[in-house]
Amino acid sequence: MMKLALKGILFLLIYVFSISLINAQNQTDERLATQYFNNQEYDKAVIYYEKLFNHSNNVTYYNNLLTCFIELKEFKNAEKLIKKQIKHFPFELGYYPDLGNLYQLDNQLSKSEQTYSKALKLLSPIQTQIIELANGYLKYQQNDYAIQTYLKGRKLLKGSYPFNFELAQVYNLQGKTEEMLMEYLDILAYQESYLQSVQNALQTALSPDENGEKKALLKSLLIKNIQKHPDKKVYAEMLIWVYIQEENYDGAFIQAKALDKRNKEFGNRIIALAQLALASKNYDVAIQCYQYVIGKGADNYYYISSKIDLVNVYNEKITSSKNYTQEDLLQLEKTYLSTIDELGKTPETASLINQLAHLQAFYIGQPEVAIALLNEVLAIPRLKPHDAAKNKIELADIYLFTEKIWDASLLYSQVEKEFKYDQLGEIAKFKNAKISFYTGDFGWAKAQLDVLKASTSKLIANDAMQLSILITDNIGIDTTKAPLMLFAQADLLAFQNKNVEALHLLDSLKKGYPYHTIADDILFKRFEIYYKQQKYDEAITYLKEITSSYPTDILADDALYNLALIYDNHFNDKEKAAAYYKKIMFDYQSSIYVVDARKRYRELEKGVKIIKTDDDVLKFKTN
Repeated sequence: MMKLALKGILFLLIYVFSISLINAQNQTDERLATQYFNNQEYDKAVIYYEKLFNHSNNVTYYNNLLTCFIELKEFKNAEKLIKKQIKHFPFELGYYPDLGNLYQLDNQLSKSEQTYSKALKLLSPIQTQIIELANGYLKYQQNDYAIQTYLKGRKLLKGSYPFNFELAQVYNLQGKTEEMLMEYLDILAYQESYLQSVQNALQTALSPDENGEKKALLKSLLIKNIQKHPDKKVYAEMLIWVYIQEENYDGAFIQAKALDKRNKEFGNRIIALAQLALASKNYDVAIQCYQYVIGKGADNYYYISSKIDLVNVYNEKITSSKNYTQEDLLQLEKTYLSTIDELGKTPETASLINQLAHLQAFYIGQPEVAIALLNEVLAIPRLKPHDAAKNKIELADIYLFTEKIWDASLLYSQVEKEFKYDQLGEIAKFKNAKISFYTGDFGWAKAQLDVLKASTSKLIANDAMQLSILITDNIGIDTTKAPLMLFAQADLLAFQNKNVEALHLLDSLKKGYPYHTIADDILFKRFEIYYKQQKYDEAITYLKEITSSYPTDILADDALYNLALIYDNHFNDKEKAAAYYKKIMFDYQSSIYVVDARKRYRELEKGVKIIKTDDDVLKFKTN
């Protein structure tokens, strides 16, 4: 028994050793084969691939060996290889296109067609086999055969899998737009849940479409399908989507309203459209949407939210206009007041009251009225903690606006303490750091700002970093803090809308310290003041002076990015905007704006019109 056990162990050791040697040899052969193949030394690679393929019927070895035979024009060997695979794997029809392509390369065109056709005849109702054969045809750009495969597969599977997406992609390759669109629309009739997938596919397939012909054809087909299948709302939803892609919000509203009425909905899709229209600055359509939902009556689920959102749209429409008047602002205030009178001062309307207070304090010039209103909000029972904190921050802003600096600081500190690990707390902390900056306590301000550099909010982190750099760059250069103190006072005056006084102080600062490093900050602050007043022509002169006089200073990329945004969003000069975005990408590669600049530059290159959101705002140095 002992001898038998020893023999068994010895045999096992010999077997394991042999396997190890074989594996080591195969690894060496594979490494050499790959090296020769990549170097296009097919005469050497073919030796190793033949050896490897004989040991292992690996698909990679097969493909590379076939390539070697074809490159070496050893068509007979290639034919034997493919036929061997067909014999061993008769149900894997993907080898037939390989053979058909080989005959075509060898100018045996009749045999090539026969082989391609034979595979189609062998097709069985197996989804994976159908896809494999079609992929084989597509590999050799035999698109017509791929289409025939999918169409036959559709019949064989009796509609259980219709291959619409696959057919649409091939039709798109052939430039057959109508056939492609029909396949995508047919799949929606088959399964409406594919709506998002179809929209994603069309987003790519319809671009480029310079003349709008593809979208026009899609709209025509959709209208026909809406008429043919009035019970299928998916086609109306698709048509709304197309209108939105074109930013034709009027057309989208007409379709959305019709769909809402037909299906007796509560207005949820109208609300979604209103939000998109607002993001695109199409205020009139957003207003129509909210008015339509409000018209459904006070019992409707979306009535209160629509009333609130409608006032917000009026607010943005007026305050974003270059030419709003005092009468416009007073009319907006009346709208706020009538809405609040109807809905009441409740936790649900706290945000609405907050915005009214902001309007009264910073636009109409009634800060004391706004303060009283915010104190009423804070006294509302069961007010949500976050809403209370937002109102405290707004109240503190108004205190700061009216020079009640320490009252403002106290409120900011309360929010910072209550929401220590929340973004609201970070906002309050940043605003408190600004108060330290305004009052000349630069060391304390910098300490707080340095903590905020790690904020989860990109905007807060960037603002904190830039204000910290401003302090660092302009302290310790000489024995006086006077230049930075004057700048801080001008910054506070600008916040308080005392723009004339702020500009005079900046003039004095420039004259008193003409060679101080704060010079570029003075220019940037001038830009911010004029931009806030919507005097864009004056604003850009200061940005251009920064880029020409201080191209290597810290604010150069800020100036370029804001120039790009002004030309992009206010002057609608896409060519100049693109030039500034490009300059940031190439000349300021470490800038925080590089990612956004590259993204927008590519959009402008493609001629894509992007829906603007609240994130697309000018990036000020400090807010």
